[in-house]
Amino acid sequence: MVKLATSSNSHFSTSDLELSRPGRSFSIDTLRCFRERKENVFFFILGGDAFVEIETWKDFQNLFSLCHFIVMTRPGSQKNISSSPFPETLIPDFRYDPGERAWTHLTGHRVYFKEISFLDISSTLVRELIEKGETVRYLIPAEVEAYIQKHGLYRQSP
Repeated sequence: MVKLATSSNSHFSTSDLELSRPGRSFSIDTLRCFRERKENVFFFILGGDAFVEIETWKDFQNLFSLCHFIVMTRPGSQKNISSSPFPETLIPDFRYDPGERAWTHLTGHRVYFKEISFLDISSTLVRELIEKGETVRYLIPAEVEAYIQKHGLYRQSP
């Protein structure tokens, strides 16, 4: 579904690395693998809800040395940009760069906080609407909606 959702944008690429790898997948391992395989700059995109739990991730202290991050936040969640959004243990590793409008890690990788639209759209909402038989039109790309319908995903069991 991610591949379908991003297929019309040449700036995105997808990977099934975590699906094809045996055992549990951890973001740190995936980022290390991409770092070893690619010379291109890449970005890890995640939601603000996941970012606030970053301390619970395996080797979270080392994540920011591997790539740039884009944290998608809801409107108003980044009111005081001058105070650090990072866990206390990471604060010394970052400085705010007003020119880039990003936090720069000691390694030079940046963390960008980008507000998303005012629409309150989440994967949970999409699954709930589909389960109730309600429309998700305009909430997800049409190709993704067609895939979900074709495969009967998120429907209540009869």
